[in-house]
Amino acid sequence: MDVALFSPASLFHDDEVGGEYSAAAEGNESAAEQLVHVERNHAFPGMELNIREFSFHQLNANLLWPGTFAFSNWLVQNQSLLHGARILELGSGTGALAIFLRKSFGVDITTSDFDDSEIEENIAYNCRANGLPVLPHIKHTWGDTFPISEPEWDLIIASDILLYVKQYPSLIKTLCFLLDSYGRKETKAEAAGALSVSGKEVRVRRPGFLMSWRRRLGGDETLFFTGCKDAGLTVRDLGSRVYCISRG
Repeated sequence: MDVALFSPASLFHDDEVGGEYSAAAEGNESAAEQLVHVERNHAFPGMELNIREFSFHQLNANLLWPGTFAFSNWLVQNQSLLHGARILELGSGTGALAIFLRKSFGVDITTSDFDDSEIEENIAYNCRANGLPVLPHIKHTWGDTFPISEPEWDLIIASDILLYVKQYPSLIKTLCFLLDSYGRKETKAEAAGALSVSGKEVRVRRPGFLMSWRRRLGGDETLFFTGCKDAGLTVRDLGSRVYCISRG
């Protein structure tokens, strides 16, 4: 597994980051051999969440990234997509986005991240710290066999997960499995959600993948979108750096 030897906060202008990052969080290299937890309050639409973050984590599941805050605002504006949906979040990290959606809309949401107990335990901690029972969690490293043979999530979501280009094929493999192996028995009314983008109605067929991408490191994301298209997936830009990826 590659390790990013830099602070996530350094990738963005100050006004793009949703919280203050301490000097300890910026010294990732020197903290590599010990996990130090830092609790911060972060402003989400209509609420403030207390989130425990790692000052360093070798898999970079340690801090809140700008896409989390941008995506939370976008989902509030397009919340009809969430109604009645069973949701899986890929690359949940601290679990903050899932916690926000559960508290705001009462959605049925499952978190997921690398097969790593420290990540799972930290998400559970953050759930309890914000007055929620622990959310269901799937430990899964992209590209490995998925632990559920017939996934029933209508909507898969993620924010700022395209950090490592080498992981794109594995992510696409997992994404294809989740879209192709969808096992939920649904009615016609449940088969699609609708939202308005720039005055136009857009249909999001279930299952579908919605992703917010705010990182600005030079266009590597196009390799991911190209890989999705090569795998037979449809990629749509919904604006505000939010993308919909589906099969057909």
